[in-house]
Amino acid sequence: MALTERQPQPEKKAPRARPMSGKAVVMLCATSFFVGLLLSGRTALLTPPSSEPSGHGSRIHLFADDCDQSRRKLEEGKPNDIMEEVSRTHQAIQSLDKSVSSLEMELAVERARQNGGLGVAAPSRGLPKAFVVVGINTAFSSKRRRESLRDTWVPRGDRLRRLEREKGVVVRFVIGHSATPGGALDRAVDVEAAATGDFLRLDHVEGYHELSAKTRAYFATAVATWDADFYVKVDDDVHVNLGMLAARLAKYRAMPRVYVGCMKSGPVLSQKGVKYHEPEYWKFGDEGNKYFRHATGQIYAVSRDLASYISINQPILHRFANEDVSLGAWLLGLEVEHVDDRSLCCATPPDCEWKKQAGNVCAASFDWSCSGICKSAERMRAIHSACGEGDGAVWSAAAI
Repeated sequence: MALTERQPQPEKKAPRARPMSGKAVVMLCATSFFVGLLLSGRTALLTPPSSEPSGHGSRIHLFADDCDQSRRKLEEGKPNDIMEEVSRTHQAIQSLDKSVSSLEMELAVERARQNGGLGVAAPSRGLPKAFVVVGINTAFSSKRRRESLRDTWVPRGDRLRRLEREKGVVVRFVIGHSATPGGALDRAVDVEAAATGDFLRLDHVEGYHELSAKTRAYFATAVATWDADFYVKVDDDVHVNLGMLAARLAKYRAMPRVYVGCMKSGPVLSQKGVKYHEPEYWKFGDEGNKYFRHATGQIYAVSRDLASYISINQPILHRFANEDVSLGAWLLGLEVEHVDDRSLCCATPPDCEWKKQAGNVCAASFDWSCSGICKSAERMRAIHSACGEGDGAVWSAAAI
């Protein structure tokens, strides 16, 4: 029986292992690393510490001790202590920011002087120091209004000087000259100023449609006369509590470039003949648009840096028809903190009286319908009686 040859069977090849992906390699390496770290950590725990640690191991040991001590301090620290530390740091940063801002302004002033200057020189060292200069915008025809303020919230004579000396609060009626300098109007104000000593005279021709120019002149003159933290402009038909005003401003003392007032955004009036008509209405976009946010013109405050900026650049600052819009436009493109402080725009009684009774004394009060106190010369005394902070408030203010 013939034997048939067995056909050779093909060899079975062992299946090839699939190559590991890159992610798998990375995971394997990381796992090996951490396992080694754990094993080395256990070994270190089992090994008794030498009596004289030295070398690399001692440095690691000391570093771990420092970390433990820092952690324990954080755990032991009270939340109030941490918040106080954060608050102190924040105040230090604000103070530094203000110092840098002041140095930048001084540098700008020096450059302006070297180049011939654009406007009136900004304040230099050696000027009388003040916390706030309150400039009361007034006119030749407003003598009765001025007298009503002197009878209420504006100190007279020695009390006015004492307020400046002890509290750094300067109060002046601000007025320019007539179209005919040396005329009857100017002579009448000269006589009044000699008797009261509470005027700041400007090199400016008075006129209702020149209020923007008067505002520029006021800030330029004020910063050249006093070195103050704040400069306030207020109309002569507004009631002011000086102590509360100073206390409100003191809250913003550490901030550089502050613009404080009751911020609003009224309509741009294009119709001729209406009050507050804006001849350059087309610059604010389509008809019916509103102005950008700015402080209402009855009262507002700016910090030293901003008043100096206006002083240096006054010849090239554009004037719109409305003074408060002009000021807002001058500051709009700057790094300025706009503060909307509603205490500066309370209504007359009963509003300011109710707020006073509730313990929220207003810094300033007026009637929106009259853009000031209606018939202020007749009503100022009654409003002061109802809404005034008391004669001793400004003297007891500790924040200024």
